[in-house]
Amino acid sequence: MVIAQLFSANKIYKSGDTIVTAMDKTSLEVRTGEVLLILGPSGSGKTTLLSLIGCVIYPTEGKVSVNGQEVNKLSDVELAALRLKNIGFVFQSFNLFAPLNAEENVGFPLTLDGQLSRKEIRKKAHEALKKVGLYEKRKSRPQQLSGGQQQRVAIARALVTNPTMLLCDEPTAALDAATFLKIMKELRTLAKQGKAVVIVTHNQKLEAFADRIVHVDMGRVLEN
Repeated sequence: MVIAQLFSANKIYKSGDTIVTAMDKTSLEVRTGEVLLILGPSGSGKTTLLSLIGCVIYPTEGKVSVNGQEVNKLSDVELAALRLKNIGFVFQSFNLFAPLNAEENVGFPLTLDGQLSRKEIRKKAHEALKKVGLYEKRKSRPQQLSGGQQQRVAIARALVTNPTMLLCDEPTAALDAATFLKIMKELRTLAKQGKAVVIVTHNQKLEAFADRIVHVDMGRVLEN
């Protein structure tokens, strides 16, 4: 199933008389049940592409559609709701809150949403931590966890709202070989369970785990 689509979408930034095309007339489908790998060197436009897919930015021209809704036509409030219900983000730097333990970090998006009780949030956080094998670390703070464990907490946080699409920005950076393999196996399992998993990286080692590969260079996309 197609969860997100780009139709001749580009992103142009202007600074005075300078015009920078960060993404140039890109058309792309993101499908559930597969791992989509976005490869490219630093500054190639990978992050811009991920931001368009994730509804973080609007396209300058063209269209972006997520779960059948055209992003260009949504208000900021509607866009925030769309992201919360459909998209989970896993960042390279984890972005965990140091004062909060793993359980609280994972439950944070649900707390922001304000729709569930504390008991319900805790239950969902526990379920998400179990999916990534870290339930026993639920009371540990980020500084008490290894890099790989922090990454898995970040994945659990992305999963707690049960999104259809998981967007990962360099999810294996700075991980040792064993943890790298474990994280990638977990992401592949999530894809096979019906999620759309999109991974942005410059690490070609991830190609072995991908169902589909897109190369980005100078804002242009070439799909394998």
